[in-house]
Amino acid sequence: MTVTAHRRARAGELIAYALPPGDIWLEILAAHASSGASFLPIDVRLSDRERRAVIERARPGLLVTPDDEVLFADPAPIDPDRAWAVVATSGVSGRPKLAELPRTALGAAVAGSLTALDASVFDPWVACLSPAHVGGLMVLLRGALAGAPVDVFDGSELARLAVEPPDGAHIALVPTLLRRLVANAQDLSRLGVLLLGGSALDPALRDAAARLGARVVTAYGLTESCGGVVYDGIPFDGTDVRISSAGEIELSGPTVMEGYRSDPVATAGAFTVDGWLRTGDMGELDAEGRLVVHGRSDDTIRSGAETVWPDEVEAALRSHPGVADVAVTGVADHEWGQRVVAWVVPADRALPPTLDALREHCRERLARFKAPRELILVDALPRTPSGKLQRAAVPPGPAEPHP
Repeated sequence: MTVTAHRRARAGELIAYALPPGDIWLEILAAHASSGASFLPIDVRLSDRERRAVIERARPGLLVTPDDEVLFADPAPIDPDRAWAVVATSGVSGRPKLAELPRTALGAAVAGSLTALDASVFDPWVACLSPAHVGGLMVLLRGALAGAPVDVFDGSELARLAVEPPDGAHIALVPTLLRRLVANAQDLSRLGVLLLGGSALDPALRDAAARLGARVVTAYGLTESCGGVVYDGIPFDGTDVRISSAGEIELSGPTVMEGYRSDPVATAGAFTVDGWLRTGDMGELDAEGRLVVHGRSDDTIRSGAETVWPDEVEAALRSHPGVADVAVTGVADHEWGQRVVAWVVPADRALPPTLDALREHCRERLARFKAPRELILVDALPRTPSGKLQRAAVPPGPAEPHP
């Protein structure tokens, strides 16, 4: 693969790259940091239709793929001070937007991360997430903007990482990759920080990693905030967190995006009247001021007079040995308004867990009303390329109710 377009990039241009993870990304980002030209990473796992939708909205001047460079005749203008990076959101709703991230915001996120982790710019990082997603991009930018050494790994190489963990290296992961790392490792104490984002971390998985000597830090943030800006419940210096009267988490600070590319309506809806970023997540600040995230605002289940957060029920169910994967949703119920339903991928299809066993497992960890009232067995659950559960894509009706 020969890629040279980044060497010709100029400020005021937007170049889209549909390239797999690899060392070429370090060269691309270094070139864009030098030239000031804007860039748009596109996930290579997208279908042709999905890729066209991103291109039509972004309107770059050039698309670079492993095999070709496509020049577009009518690119949209771009202000590099407003949008040095254009990054697709995770798209759990199925319709990702394109966040415009200034270089200053990305630089603030890099600096905030290093400070929060008490890490040096000389500490090595391992990049094993897609550069098309903000978590993977931010690892690469620690090299491009701060000079940190970065070693690019493919996700399939985690087994090698587990056997030969690089001394002191920090790794940004999603829970799915951490689970693979833990399954293959005997000792993770040589690593630096394992920075976990993307979705809620199962406490049992965190404990398993800790038993191997890993230092796990959970990150909360979103594409629109240049990735994680709250580590283990504590916001970066300069980042402010508040909870709205409706319970929604709102963010303010130097890492927040300018808006969505070519989408003024979505941009207006993303901010409060006083300029805070609306995350769409529900949460609270505990007695020590730490942020506790409950889940997406539109995922809330109202059963009787009680509120149930799917994330915490999923975490409880995921710790059951018979559960390989799980999604929790609310289904209309004439008596309760909604009832809690667990969609479970069994660890052993021949010996799936029963509803009674899962309810008892939940009752040991959660209030009784949060336990699922229905169990549906499925072969797989819909997830985004970055591993986030697409709850809205879970089938609306029972596929295979299980007693």
